[in-house]
Amino acid sequence: MGNASTYGTPDGYHNGIDQKERPIQISWWNHLHVKEARWLEVTVIQVVRPYATNKERDPRISWFVWIGDPAEDLVPIAKSYALRCGQERGYRFDKQALLWEKPHLRTPEAFALWSQVVAMAHNQLVLATPLVEPLLRPWESKHRPASLQQVRRGFSKLLAQVGTPARPPKPRGKAKGRQKGAVIPKATRFSVTLKTPKLPPLVPK
Repeated sequence: MGNASTYGTPDGYHNGIDQKERPIQISWWNHLHVKEARWLEVTVIQVVRPYATNKERDPRISWFVWIGDPAEDLVPIAKSYALRCGQERGYRFDKQALLWEKPHLRTPEAFALWSQVVAMAHNQLVLATPLVEPLLRPWESKHRPASLQQVRRGFSKLLAQVGTPARPPKPRGKAKGRQKGAVIPKATRFSVTLKTPKLPPLVPK
């Protein structure tokens, strides 16, 4: 991130080990601001792992931003970078398998409600993992712990055993439909804001 001589003295420093007992160095700078949002106060955290291979997926120096109380213990917050891979895979599972981003909802409140429904479905699969016989594809290994995708495939067998507290549906005739003379207003439309990316300034040759 730029020239190291411009960082200044960090507000905190930690030299210890991570969850796998490997050396790790953590530094942080409090009360910093984003250039395009000077009202937002952030804490910038630097994590140095001397044992890393320094490749694209295994950087030796990583930078993170903490938006919250700078008085918090930032050491466990910085070490939580190791959970990033699992979190990203969880978000991908929610989007692809649980259809998190599939419905076209019209209001933020409706999407927040749908997000809660998806979170409850995700938690149900986590709780059902030891109870469900996972359904594996021919190319999937039987010696690895079952993934949520495999649990989801076999979840229907558990639902058949648990049952449902709902009453069976009652047959009924043709619905009456809307009352005569009812006026249905058009759905509220919201304008789409398109942001043009900022291009770097042209440098004369």
